[in-house]
Amino acid sequence: MDNAILKVNHLSKTFGSNAVLRDIDFTVKKGDVTSIIGASGSGKSTLLRCINLLETPTSGDILYHEKNVTKGEVKPCEYRSHVGMVFQSFNLFNNMTVLENCIIGQTKVLKKEKDEAKQAALYYLQKVGMAPYINAKPRQISGGQKQRVAIARALAMNPEILLFDEPTSALDPEMVGEVLSVMKDLAKDGMTMLVVTHEMAFAKDVSSHVVYMNQGVICEQGTADEIFSHPKRQETKDFLSRFNNQ
Repeated sequence: MDNAILKVNHLSKTFGSNAVLRDIDFTVKKGDVTSIIGASGSGKSTLLRCINLLETPTSGDILYHEKNVTKGEVKPCEYRSHVGMVFQSFNLFNNMTVLENCIIGQTKVLKKEKDEAKQAALYYLQKVGMAPYINAKPRQISGGQKQRVAIARALAMNPEILLFDEPTSALDPEMVGEVLSVMKDLAKDGMTMLVVTHEMAFAKDVSSHVVYMNQGVICEQGTADEIFSHPKRQETKDFLSRFNNQ
């Protein structure tokens, strides 16, 4: 049985004459934690934005349960309700409380009753350790706390897969651990995740699949052990050498 949720086939993205992504192919299966690693500017975030349709791919296909998202076989709004996104800059509504931030999407997009949405919001805020802050506004909490709220908000939409775009890059070093801890717990719970990250230890320890990108192409992909312990390509070895020597 094919348990693939997402298949990315021959995906390319150009901005003018600049080819940011070229012929990208990979599959995300149920329960996978796929980490996308690579130097800044290698196209990782653009790839994630294409997958979530925040950018329109220039060519290629994105299949969600074999339905071609890029060809309109799934409505974008419906597709996004199954494919959640956590941004590096949190994207919380500053005029709403923590709790309201986690309710609004459920009532507007999923058409849930407010009481039901509130119960789901409270459950996931509890799960990420933010229940004590439900009445706070985003300006009153730390960056790490904001990111945990953003994760709770995404989870409250009951997505089948969660996309993370460098979720720790905007955080002070001491706050990185609290967000990675939440993500590790999600992985243990079987959440399917696609993570663009510079956190190599997370990618090595938590990922079931690692994709190394370089200059807009997938240079190498495989299990965490294959990529980190037995890379085949010289570019991969060079990129990982700094991490492995720490």
